[in-house]
Amino acid sequence: MSKLNKFVAILGCFLITGSIFAQETEEEVTETEEVIENVEESAEPLLEAEASIEKDSTKPAVNFKKIKLDGISAVVGDYVILESDIEKTLIDLKSQGVSTADVTRCGLLGKLMEDRLYAHQAVQDSLLVSDDEIAATTDRQIQSFVQQTGSMEKLLKFYKKEDEASLREDINKINKLRMLSEKMQSSIVEKIEITPEEVRQFFSKIPEDERPVFGAEMEIAQIVKSPKPTEKEVEEVLGKLNKIKSDVEDNDASFSVKAILYSEDPGSKSKGGFYSITKDTGFDKTFKDVAFSLAEGEVSEPFETQFGYHIIFIEKIRGQELDLRHILMQPKISQTALDEVKTELDTIRKHIMEGKYSFADAARNFSDEKETKFDGGLLRNPTNFDSRFELTKMDPTLYNQVRSLKDDEISYPLLEEDPRGGGPKYKILKVTNRYDEHTANFSKDYIKIQQLAKTEKQYNAIKKWMDDHIEDTYISVNEDNKDCDFANNWVKD
Repeated sequence: MSKLNKFVAILGCFLITGSIFAQETEEEVTETEEVIENVEESAEPLLEAEASIEKDSTKPAVNFKKIKLDGISAVVGDYVILESDIEKTLIDLKSQGVSTADVTRCGLLGKLMEDRLYAHQAVQDSLLVSDDEIAATTDRQIQSFVQQTGSMEKLLKFYKKEDEASLREDINKINKLRMLSEKMQSSIVEKIEITPEEVRQFFSKIPEDERPVFGAEMEIAQIVKSPKPTEKEVEEVLGKLNKIKSDVEDNDASFSVKAILYSEDPGSKSKGGFYSITKDTGFDKTFKDVAFSLAEGEVSEPFETQFGYHIIFIEKIRGQELDLRHILMQPKISQTALDEVKTELDTIRKHIMEGKYSFADAARNFSDEKETKFDGGLLRNPTNFDSRFELTKMDPTLYNQVRSLKDDEISYPLLEEDPRGGGPKYKILKVTNRYDEHTANFSKDYIKIQQLAKTEKQYNAIKKWMDDHIEDTYISVNEDNKDCDFANNWVKD
């Protein structure tokens, strides 16, 4: 089952689960086969009487072929899993180039049942997803699919759909199920914490010869300088945002269309500026403060964050969750401003190498990046917030920027576009520490061990949740599948 976990994300990203067509149950299959047998017995005299065709009585009048119709593999709560769902899942995994050598039919069925149990309970617990969220996800997937296949026509042919609307409807239903499942899983583990004592007990239980081996790692620090726009450039952006705000409020213009046309946020532009957030969503604090101060249907005044200038439109308020749309615009940065910060970084680099101050002191005094400057410019690994980056798992762009740096060497200024939607900036980098491949050490690798311990605790919580809800939920497994060696007790004793 371990390799099956690799397919969880793929099951959510491609058209691999859920059949939308009505199918006969096994009882209907049996009835249909009986009808076929009755017709077979009486077909010859009926055909002779109707067509008056002379024929050799030693040969059958009609060759009937019994057809096994699609049946139900399992039922979980309100969800039905058909035999064809399992086959489609396997076919689509293969079409995506995934090795299915260790994937069994029973394993796939068990995974589909897990997803539907999560989704079923999410509905019971009112953990809902909005239609806009689902539609936006489907839009992105279809765009990606079209790029992979070459055209919409080829995509429809691949999935055997007559038109885009039917394909979109299928993907919407699959995405809804997946997103409900993800929300339910998140709600199970979101409040789980791990204490230092639990981490110590977790590590002590691992035999010395079975402790994990961590690959070569490095710590990286950076100093960032972001060029500032002129007042004139800022005023131009504010004027554009105010004009859009007035057009939406006074002329009933579509905020979504405006976002598609004018927003410079790569993460939401294609979906009309849409985001669904809570106060815990990892967005800029100023952005969230403005969003949660607005009423439903209200458009904010233009405001500034580290990414540029925004306006927000609140589409729907659902308790502590907001559906919103926003437009981001960035003042243009002149080449002169870029050249000035590059020159400044060149000077800072020179002074560090001359020993006038350390790299960490320079970061604290001169860097424009708030997230790193107060920690001496030290970068944090986004996967676990540790200061170490394992070489084989680093972001390729960052790895290419530091791989040639020797000890105590500082890079020349590098121009970088902010992938989150901010403006261009220059930075210098230094590798502050290197760690060779080694067996896990409790004190040196505490953060990694802590994450492993927390993951185990989350797994146990999910396992307990699964056992409890399997017991309390209506579940039916087809007789043909009851001999499967499921990881969970789907076939209740």
